[in-house]
Amino acid sequence: MEQKVSRTTGLNGSQSVDRALSLLSLVSYFGDQGGALSNIVEQSGLNKPTTRRLLLALIRSGLLEQDRLTRRYYLGQEAYVLGTLATRRYGLLQIARDSLSFLSSKTQDTSFLSIQRDNHAVCLHREEGTYPIRTHALQAGYRHPLGVGAGSLAILAAMEDDEIEAVLAANEAELLAEFPDLAPPQIRDDIASAREMGFALNPGRILPNSWGIGLAIRYQDGRAAGALSIAAIDSRMQPARQLELAALMRGEVKKIEARLAHLQPLKDGQCGSPFQSQKATAAW
Repeated sequence: MEQKVSRTTGLNGSQSVDRALSLLSLVSYFGDQGGALSNIVEQSGLNKPTTRRLLLALIRSGLLEQDRLTRRYYLGQEAYVLGTLATRRYGLLQIARDSLSFLSSKTQDTSFLSIQRDNHAVCLHREEGTYPIRTHALQAGYRHPLGVGAGSLAILAAMEDDEIEAVLAANEAELLAEFPDLAPPQIRDDIASAREMGFALNPGRILPNSWGIGLAIRYQDGRAAGALSIAAIDSRMQPARQLELAALMRGEVKKIEARLAHLQPLKDGQCGSPFQSQKATAAW
């Protein structure tokens, strides 16, 4: 009997850890806006008492904090410390900062760095350009299903075909509900076009006048580490300029990939997505 209780306790403890870490990740998706308890409960699928208990545990650890006025939840100081410590190994943003500054300065348009998290892409950084008319479809911290947006599409197009199908199947309900112009068949067509052109193109599929192009950044084994993208109004994204921007981005991608090669490579099982390829894929 004692052995059975011990095993049950261990499983419950493990389940609590898994749920708490899932909540930590979920809160991070709300970015600077913070997450309201009602939204966290709804998106987590947990009941309110359990959610609140786990959030309090994360607050005690310093991984989360709650604003006293709005009662919204945010990543805490300890999450920042852990992230800072991790940058020496996973420091893609630090490596890419100079490239983002160069691209926005050279083109006057806004550039972005995105990474994959599970079946989604998250914008890590937005570098503003100086052109007076800007697009606001993507902000740092925003999360979109893979294939939605130029950088997100570039990451998805860099994956193996069977992995792409698994991602699209997992995201289909969300795509149909929130991005009806980007159902899986359309994304498949966009992937085919991206591989043919050598860059991913978002021709205003999220906002009509907001266009973007993206290129994947790869590790040495071919897996996508993230993506650079540039967004501009449609009049600044005509075909000739698309090629110019893609050429500029391709040069910066090569610089970033060369710097990444000096970092310790990721080991199997350390990536966030169960669908990331372990095989090298041809650059497109």
